[in-house]
Amino acid sequence: MYYSETKVIMGGLAHVPILIFIVNFIKGKFESLALKVVEVKTEKPKVKVVELKEEEVKSEELIANEFKEEAE
Repeated sequence: MYYSETKVIMGGLAHVPILIFIVNFIKGKFESLALKVVEVKTEKPKVKVVELKEEEVKSEELIANEFKEEAE
């Protein structure tokens, strides 16, 4: 059974609002996902510079040497 040209056009026009609703629904889902994305700011790690005195370094080396001697 063939449909007349007017019925085909009317049927197409009746489905346009449904298609628009579906497209807007999908678009809204993607927009809500885009709003949930959080921008992450990267910061350089803070580094604390520690100055050691020569006496402290020497005492640490002596302790390390004593430990090695005991282990052997």
